[in-house]
Amino acid sequence: AKEKLYTPEHRSAARAIAAETFVLLKNDNKLLPLEQKGRIALIGPMADARNNMCGMWSMTCTPSRHRTLLEGIRAAAGDKAEILYAKGSNIYYDTETEKAATGIRPLERRDNRQLLDEALRVASRSDVIVAALGECAEMSGESASRTGLEIPDTQQDLLKALVKTGKPVVLLLFTGRPLVLNWEDANVHSILNVWFGGSETGDAVADVLFGKVTPSGKLTTTFPRSVGQLPLFYNHLNTGRPLEAGKWFSKFRSNYLDIDNDPLYPFGYGLSYTTFRYGDLQLSNNSMNERGKITASVTVTNTGNYDADEIVQMYIRDMVGSVARPVKELKGFERIHLKKGESRTVSFDITAKQLKFYNSALNWVCEPGEFEVMVGGNSRDVQTKKFSLQ
Repeated sequence: AKEKLYTPEHRSAARAIAAETFVLLKNDNKLLPLEQKGRIALIGPMADARNNMCGMWSMTCTPSRHRTLLEGIRAAAGDKAEILYAKGSNIYYDTETEKAATGIRPLERRDNRQLLDEALRVASRSDVIVAALGECAEMSGESASRTGLEIPDTQQDLLKALVKTGKPVVLLLFTGRPLVLNWEDANVHSILNVWFGGSETGDAVADVLFGKVTPSGKLTTTFPRSVGQLPLFYNHLNTGRPLEAGKWFSKFRSNYLDIDNDPLYPFGYGLSYTTFRYGDLQLSNNSMNERGKITASVTVTNTGNYDADEIVQMYIRDMVGSVARPVKELKGFERIHLKKGESRTVSFDITAKQLKFYNSALNWVCEPGEFEVMVGGNSRDVQTKKFSLQ
């Protein structure tokens, strides 16, 4: 352990891996990446929380050996930008709730009003605000359930006050679970979900924040609009009366009275600093037998101004089965790197292997019939073609 843990080589790898996990959820007016100039206010209880960078179940984490988010951003900015700091809020208003939430990694508590006033003073001097908010490490793992999935109360109030200043706001979201972010999505300029990236989180966030690394992460979970939608997942079964496409409500259909069925952010979702254009989805054939294959291909072009990775995803739906089949299942993905202006054709081979499932007799089978193949940058925004298995 003394020879292998925290070696320069391993720390460099951990830093690169952490940056790949971050998911850009929103980026209005291309606020990110930030320019390394002027005054940047870093505000929030996760901004200088050394014990919380590694997340839960990080038994070999040694906080004294890695940077906080504040230290990482200051090191990256150097003398090019002035980094202002304020804690801004506690995790929760209620002391006992925060005690339960922080567990063995408690944070120093201060008066909520004083913290907010200090944050607003710091924000008033800045050109842009970076809010480091969300869940602390002990809010993940066992014995850490929540009945609500919003950002904790005092942090919500802090964020609303920061947005009210009229300055551009970047939300760096720490979380170990999908959160409900309706207000944040509607009102915050940019949202970067950084989860808990391990010991090199501070430097990895700085790499992405200032554009040294372009974010490429995709959600492996579905982010709901309300806890009332849960359980919510992309590969659900069809219903007897599914809602018609393009509608948010229809009487006697599977829907809600007060919210649409769709998640806020779907499985596989994640933005980039660049943009990607998907060409038309092509199939090598419209039918196959159990020993054959069909190749699905699409040309992806980087139409933006940054070299970047894109994760191209393929989903398949079995339209009719002897047992109920999901509306779509992820059956393939490929990470590709494209320089700005570059195009590449991505191909997926569809064989009987991707079409098989366990039937009612627990046999691993594929059944003749019609299928849909869907390809795109997430589970929602896809192109669809049909083929049949003879």
